[in-house]
Amino acid sequence: MAETVLSFVLAQLSTFLLEEGRLLGGLRREVQFIMDELEQMRAFLREAEAKEEHAQPRVQAWIKQVREAAYDTEDILDEFVARFARHRATGFDGSVRRIFSSIKNLRARHRVASEIQSIKSRIEGIAAAHQRYQSEFGIPAQASNSLPAVNNTTWRYSRDDALLVEEAELVGIDQPKKHLISQLLEGDDHQLKVVSVVGMGGIGKTTLVKKVHEDPEVRRHFPVRAWVTVSETCDFQYLLKDLIQQLHKEGKKPVPQSIESMTTTELKKIVKDFLQQAGRYAIVFDDVWDVEFWNTIKFALPESCCGNRVMLTTRKADVASASCIESRRFVYRMEPLSVEDSWTLFRNKIFDGGNCPGHLMGVAKGILDKCEGLPLAILAISGLLASKDVNRMDEWEMVRRSLGGEFEGTGKLDRVKKILSLSYSDLPWHLKTCLLYTSIFPEDHKIGCARLINLWIAERFVEWREGMSIEDVAWGYLRELVNRSLIQVTSVFYEGIPHKCRIHDLLREVILLKSGEQNMVTVTTGQPTTWPSEKVRRLVVHSSRSNNTQQQRPNYCFDHLRSFVTFESISPLLSKMLLSEVLGSNKLLKVLDLGGQETQEEIPSEIFKMFHLKHLDLWGTRVERVPKAIGKLQHLEYLNLGDTRVRELPMEILKLQKLRVLRVYQNVDPSDDDYGYHGFKAPSNMGGLLALEILQFIDASSGSTIVKEIGKLIQLRKLYITKFKTEDGKELCSSLANLTSLRELSVASIEKGDDHDTIDLNHPSLSSSSSFLQSLRLLILCGRLEKMPQWVVHLHGLVRIDLNWSGLRGEEDPLDFNGWFCMR
Repeated sequence: MAETVLSFVLAQLSTFLLEEGRLLGGLRREVQFIMDELEQMRAFLREAEAKEEHAQPRVQAWIKQVREAAYDTEDILDEFVARFARHRATGFDGSVRRIFSSIKNLRARHRVASEIQSIKSRIEGIAAAHQRYQSEFGIPAQASNSLPAVNNTTWRYSRDDALLVEEAELVGIDQPKKHLISQLLEGDDHQLKVVSVVGMGGIGKTTLVKKVHEDPEVRRHFPVRAWVTVSETCDFQYLLKDLIQQLHKEGKKPVPQSIESMTTTELKKIVKDFLQQAGRYAIVFDDVWDVEFWNTIKFALPESCCGNRVMLTTRKADVASASCIESRRFVYRMEPLSVEDSWTLFRNKIFDGGNCPGHLMGVAKGILDKCEGLPLAILAISGLLASKDVNRMDEWEMVRRSLGGEFEGTGKLDRVKKILSLSYSDLPWHLKTCLLYTSIFPEDHKIGCARLINLWIAERFVEWREGMSIEDVAWGYLRELVNRSLIQVTSVFYEGIPHKCRIHDLLREVILLKSGEQNMVTVTTGQPTTWPSEKVRRLVVHSSRSNNTQQQRPNYCFDHLRSFVTFESISPLLSKMLLSEVLGSNKLLKVLDLGGQETQEEIPSEIFKMFHLKHLDLWGTRVERVPKAIGKLQHLEYLNLGDTRVRELPMEILKLQKLRVLRVYQNVDPSDDDYGYHGFKAPSNMGGLLALEILQFIDASSGSTIVKEIGKLIQLRKLYITKFKTEDGKELCSSLANLTSLRELSVASIEKGDDHDTIDLNHPSLSSSSSFLQSLRLLILCGRLEKMPQWVVHLHGLVRIDLNWSGLRGEEDPLDFNGWFCMR
């Protein structure tokens, strides 16, 4: 695992020497020495870790030393840049400032030099042990040069169409599906019936029940339906609120405003009262872990006489039985796939349903025998094999031999974990790092793909490739992880682009284990816990259910912290305490993500000293003002002010010449007279942000100047613009003609006007020869159109068009903003 860390750090050090090496002066030689020694150890680390046993604590300690030395080298150089790289002024005044700065920082430079020398001494000691272990492990010295290069082979041989098979396409579930549907639809209508599906993790319980739940016949018989994911550590109040929201949406009724302040008993009463009046209902509780959950939720489910149904999935037989004791019971135990179905799934994933080449039949059968009919195992190993050359039987044989000792454990869960670990081990180091980073997300979290790749970019996990944008490279990383069945896509945008994804529970356990071993991510809920290291590199706070005022400051060092991310809402006390500790003396922070923290009312002033900050996400907070000091964050690439109370951007934002993504939007209901939305003020010369690639929902109502400035943002790939003045339609068309790289465009007018207040988006600048028309893939037009723009017929590359609330000449349809305003 340390090999992954080492590869990542070496890539960062190489970039540092290329871009900032001249600042080091005489220290450059020492840094180069450190890199050379770490490079010599890298391949040996992979071999050592593969042979590492629990009885070899010396090797484990050595691996940890290498990892920490690599981390510390990166820290020292990043701190060096933070101190000295900002003093680059030119001219006479700049020379004077540099002189004073040099005098002032002489002591700091001496300290950095001393630390680099200390690291060098550590590396020399580690290298000596390296030579000893080469002999002890029987690994020749030339193994250092045998590390497989990260090349494009896996990209060239990936079969996107075959590998992007969603779990809903699993084989062998048609008969179980029919059986479960019959259990739901048959029987008397005078008692609640619970259907439980039980089986081990990864066997396909959720997949089967999802297909049953969405079957047209089931939908027809049960007009009120809901799907609730429970998971091992569920928040029962949150679960009830989610259920209430789903039920009211199904019943097309407004959600009670007071549910946020209700007790558990009151919430259960709302559910029960609603269901008693709603008629036939079918509710799924997915991934139930204990009997107590059913004993608590059952009082919210009325019997009535309508033939109501509940479906429940669980890994535990006692939970399945207990849920049916007081009702008409039916427990369905899922079994592994048959040999025939296993072979079908295997062929579908690797050969797109075609035949397996004859020379691979023997080795393929041996691999399938090891999978023992477990769908998750077959998907995982298929994803691994699909990246291999079908003409190279030796590559397949190597995989089969590697599996030889992986199934000797006594539990099937352990066997699946080992298969998933093998898929992880086969990844190139950059994909390993990206996959491990998903450990920041809570269990069963619906991961926004755009959010994930922007975090990867901010963390410097994504390598730049000539001829490609950094975002395209990151999407390629995600696609490859999906192809290998390590990430599951749950919803898509146009053209199959992933929108939401998730990590399977079993794989998440493996990732958490490996992430902890590498001290990559530290997760806390604010409760006392043992962290993997005193030096916290990435701190993630999951939902804190306690507002305990006795929470104490963790006795750990945050000086080395690279990112601080929060999920859901945490207690104000914990938030304030952690922010104070994280931002107090940290100089290395690259990611600050406070998304969803409703108690956060201002941007912490300490962040404006964070020289390396690249990613600032304040989505959903109560922040009202962006200080002028924002201009100091000259490395900032991502700024999300979505769904905040910010109504103005200062002129200083134009200093952010590396800003790649800017999201400023509000969830606005155009029919709400009490919303109090008074417009948004942006700098008149927004066109100065030349690096912008994504501009989302900037309010253009403050004047046509803003619309004109958009035409200067020639790097734009995605533009979402709202509160658009109808008289600026022609100006917008002129600007769009300049955006030759634009792929996604959403134009919305939420101004209230009479039936004649329409938008005209026709203009000679958008002719059939316009490059803008050739690049566009997604078009969303929200508002009243004077007439359909003539240039739409020339969008030959368009794969999706949405016309929401777009009735020509004032025909009104409701506009659902949530699908687009809430993208992160």
